[in-house]
This record gives sequence, structure tokens and C-alpha cells, in this order.
Amino acid sequence: MEFNVAQLLQESTGATRRYEGLREEVAVIDGGEQVPVEGDVTLTRTPGGVLAAARLQLLVGEDCARCLTPFEAPLRVTIEEIYHPTIDIVNGQRLPAPEDPEAFLIDEHHILDLTEPIRQYRLMAGSLAPLCRPDCRGLCAVCGADLNDSAEQHQHERPIDARWSALNELQTQPSKE
Repeated sequence: MEFNVAQLLQESTGATRRYEGLREEVAVIDGGEQVPVEGDVTLTRTPGGVLAAARLQLLVGEDCARCLTPFEAPLRVTIEEIYHPTIDIVNGQRLPAPEDPEAFLIDEHHILDLTEPIRQYRLMAGSLAPLCRPDCRGLCAVCGADLNDSAEQHQHERPIDARWSALNELQTQPSKE
């Protein structure tokens, strides 16, 4: 998602541009895979650059943490980042770099690109253990079968680990009461 902010940079502090109902494919995953992104973006002129505020919905591909099935999950991100210009809009001179080396920059053509913050916010907002559905039963620990397909009729004789055989003997002994 790129925006030309040349005109906005020439205006006074507080000037705003609103972009509503945006729909675009954006590469937000390492490797360049593009995902659909929808939402609203507001760009506001600040004394040091442009504040980009965005409320976006993404549809990202995930793999279920229990059954490993690929699925698409909706994800909402809210972005608020300051972008610093690299070129003075009036005289075309290069501006000094901001103190923060991780700061987002407006390029030499006055283009503000939201791709990198969308990627970063997507990583932070994503689930560590995404589930294809809340009641996912996962995979069988013995044979690896998907229990969502055959949980009722899926049974195994559980092998007894030799290290625990002494406890198994205690369980099978008659009670001394």
C-alpha cells in the first residue's frame, strides 16, 4: 500500500488525507506471498513527517497447530506509525536520517509505503498456535490420523512404556483393604 504524500508534506501541521474502503494485495509474509488487505488509512501531517493510522483486515494463510490443516484466518491490525521524509519537499535537499535507525521513511519520490508495518503488525497480531476451528481434535499420537475425520471409531491399544511397567503392576494388583 503506497501513497504519494508530496502534496501533504507541503501543507501545514494537522492536514489530513483519508482513504476509505481500500482493497489491495500486499506481500506481508516473508517470501513475497501476497494476501488480501482491506481497510481505512488516515495520513496526518506532523511537524516531523506524516502519521499513518490504519485499521486493516487481512486474510492470512495459517496451518492448524493441532491437525496441521492449512486454512485462512481473518486478522485485524491497527497501525499508528510516524513516517519521516528523506528529501526536503521545498528545496529537494536530502534530510538528515532520524535518530531511530528502525524509523519508517518516506522515500525520495515522496512515497509512503505501508507494506513493512503491515508485515510487522501481522506477525505481532497472529496467533502463536492458530486453530482451524475451536474444537479441533488434532492428530492421533500413535498413528498420526486426523481425529477430526474419525475420532469416534479411532482407537489403539496403547503401548506400555517399559520405564513405567512397575506402576502398571501396582494398578493390576488386588487391593489390600
